[in-house]
Amino acid sequence: MEYLSASFLLPLVILCVSLALIFRNYRYRSISPKLPLGRKGWPIIGETLDYAMASKSGNPDKFTAERMSKYSPDVFRTSLLGENFAVFCGPSGNKFLFSSENKYVSAWWPRSVRETLHFPSDYSRKGERLDFLNEFLKPEALQDYIPIMDSMAKEHLHSDWSPYKEVKVFPLSKKYTFGLACRLFLNIEDPEHVTRLENPFNLLTEGIISLPLNLPGTAFNRAVKAGEVIHEEVLAIVRHRKMELLEDKGSAQVDLLSRMLLVTDENGGGIEEEKEIAARITGLFIASRDTTSAAITFVLNYLAEFPHVYEEILKEQMQIAKSKGSDELLNWDDIRKMKYSWNVVRETMRLTPPCQGAYREVTTDFTYAGFTIPKGWKTFSTVNSTHKNPKYFPDPEKFDPLRFEGKGPEPYTYLPFGGGPRMCSGKEYARLQILTFMHNAVIKFKFKKVNPSEKISYRLTPIPENGLPLRLDSPEN
Repeated sequence: MEYLSASFLLPLVILCVSLALIFRNYRYRSISPKLPLGRKGWPIIGETLDYAMASKSGNPDKFTAERMSKYSPDVFRTSLLGENFAVFCGPSGNKFLFSSENKYVSAWWPRSVRETLHFPSDYSRKGERLDFLNEFLKPEALQDYIPIMDSMAKEHLHSDWSPYKEVKVFPLSKKYTFGLACRLFLNIEDPEHVTRLENPFNLLTEGIISLPLNLPGTAFNRAVKAGEVIHEEVLAIVRHRKMELLEDKGSAQVDLLSRMLLVTDENGGGIEEEKEIAARITGLFIASRDTTSAAITFVLNYLAEFPHVYEEILKEQMQIAKSKGSDELLNWDDIRKMKYSWNVVRETMRLTPPCQGAYREVTTDFTYAGFTIPKGWKTFSTVNSTHKNPKYFPDPEKFDPLRFEGKGPEPYTYLPFGGGPRMCSGKEYARLQILTFMHNAVIKFKFKKVNPSEKISYRLTPIPENGLPLRLDSPEN
């Protein structure tokens, strides 16, 4: 009898457990969030290699376009640099992200960036309070630096371009932008000191956006070592400048580092620690050196490719040059006259954007386009979904500076400097730097491409495979 009872109860227990599991799974499915469609790719690395391959081939927009077509034109899922990503596409996606700052998302940097630049754990949050940085970089403040930019551009072209019939533009533009940053950020002019600072930056930028695998021989490992060298060098400069300011508080210092050290909080203390200041300065060097030099490089690339564009710029810049005395440097009024030149720069950054997009971290679950984006995921707003989209830019592969006349592009379709409350604060600094360099280069040289079919790859910024060699000639020829 006991045997029969046990034999009857066992199937009943199994049936009950099975029904409970089925109900739980059904309930779980019914309440589980609808995540964006896409692929996670391989364990750990995700689709990082796919994106890297597309970037190396000079076509990072292919990665975006394929997934927009396959999954959703609004948002798709991927996995990059060891993180789950929701990639937002189109003007609506850009607008949503930029208007959601501190509501659904906050600033975020990949681990490879944080570790190579020695960012403190609360770097992004503390950055919200640094209004003095925006003060330093706003147009009114930067007007005083235009003569310095002009004189350094003249000196650079005289020493590193004029003696040669052929130059490689990309490494030289990096040399110029880095030297200018040393002068304006740190008040360093000694060429040997500038070179000592710059050398490790080349290794740093090769691995700053990479899988954070700190193994010998990897790009990340080399970048970490270079970052340590840079951090210690900049930290020594910070400490030395701090002592100078303590010894002579009345000294009028105009460089960024001195201003950072002199800013105080409500209690009269410094707003940041020495190591945090060093990390922030290093980050500014990366931004000002690599993105601006890429923009300068590809402006000259298009001027060599399209002689009629060069002639229009030459006409505009010669009018400015003829209105000035022989030793008179550029000023704010001159920059305001460079309207066509700036349209050429804008079109250059549309076709060859110096930066591919902006990262954010999701701080709370939210819904977009019918999909749930979970807390902890990362987001990416990409220029590749709009910059070459014929819906927003007719005949998108054509180099046409006149498309920026009048009202220009529709909102949230043109984003070389990002958007929203955390739009790149260095936008005006980059504009002045590029235009002053263009002015001096165009009135001094005419350009011809040595290799018209030179390939472009994308890492931190777009990079011409051979450094963009150009033949130099006189504008009169």
